[in-house]
Amino acid sequence: MMSHTKRLLSLSTALAIAVPSLAFAEPSAELVEAAKKEGMLTTIALPHDWCGYGEVIASFKAKYPEIQVNELNPDAGSADEIEAIKANKDNKGPQSPDVIDVGLSFGPSAKAEGLLQPYKVSTWDEIPDTIKDPEGYWYGDYYGVMSFFVNKDLVENTPKDWADLLKPEYSGQVALAGDPRASNQAILGVLAAGLGKDAKAGKEAGEAGLAYFAEMNKAGNFVPVIGKSGTLAQGSTPIIIAWDYNALGWAKTLNGNPPTEVVVPEKGVLAGVYVQAISAYAPHPNAAKLWMEHLYSDEGQLGWLKGYCHPARFNAMVKAGKIPQDLIDALPPAESYEKAYFPTLEEVDANNAAVTGAWDSVVGANVQ
Repeated sequence: MMSHTKRLLSLSTALAIAVPSLAFAEPSAELVEAAKKEGMLTTIALPHDWCGYGEVIASFKAKYPEIQVNELNPDAGSADEIEAIKANKDNKGPQSPDVIDVGLSFGPSAKAEGLLQPYKVSTWDEIPDTIKDPEGYWYGDYYGVMSFFVNKDLVENTPKDWADLLKPEYSGQVALAGDPRASNQAILGVLAAGLGKDAKAGKEAGEAGLAYFAEMNKAGNFVPVIGKSGTLAQGSTPIIIAWDYNALGWAKTLNGNPPTEVVVPEKGVLAGVYVQAISAYAPHPNAAKLWMEHLYSDEGQLGWLKGYCHPARFNAMVKAGKIPQDLIDALPPAESYEKAYFPTLEEVDANNAAVTGAWDSVVGANVQ
């Protein structure tokens, strides 16, 4: 447990050390002009109910009406985003993404494969060093913790912890919010379950998580369907293991129909950081840079916070008094996050390899 606390403290400290000098910089007139000339930005894997992206995209369009936002495959997983860059290396058309938003482990691996180009936004110094590439190839954008999203019409007793999900009363009810062979959210859902079994983060937790889901599948509790608000409302996936911000966003969309509950488990509280990057083959590199400036501006960061995500500049902005109290009040209680464990990049990578490599052989549920 000690190492968990230490890791969390080191991340909190990193988040708190901020250099406010650049926070107010606006993108240069040259960059805005060059982006307008390109006239388009191609995004991928940005569902509008994920992290407040609907509003974030709308505010970019309002600010730069000359730039058309071309949105590819909103439901893609991180691995699909990387594949889209590879598949369209020689294609400057609308199927080639300019920018990606992927799980932490996908940033360094995409850089190593030569798929990204570096860019440092003007608020660069306020992004914690622990979650960015020093050369600017990828940078943390927001984080959340793994939670349970529960349909209260169908689930009488709300599960409070990982062990609860194995109980017979949850037969045919539990789903992941993605395919654990490709989706970062689902891969880390497996890691969180492993941490819930007191396994050490990394390969050990990945394997423990796989054993957990194999047990759940064998018991008949696991549903091999990608969970989202619609499947929860229809009742095909009454309990979904998902990021807290997705669960809270879905709850807002469903608006009490059906009634829902979002639970941060008592143990195995896993924090997950996502990262932004620009494709090395971006057809619209200036629009991509302008998009990054938008995301890391105060407006963009608050847009994510409205979508229940903790943005990368969160601590620096709290310190500077830039975050309205009502946005902080809309999040689950702070104590839910105090136990959160931020795995290192190495741990995330080791878990990723363990889960994607052995899901089929250990669990054998074809999630789609």
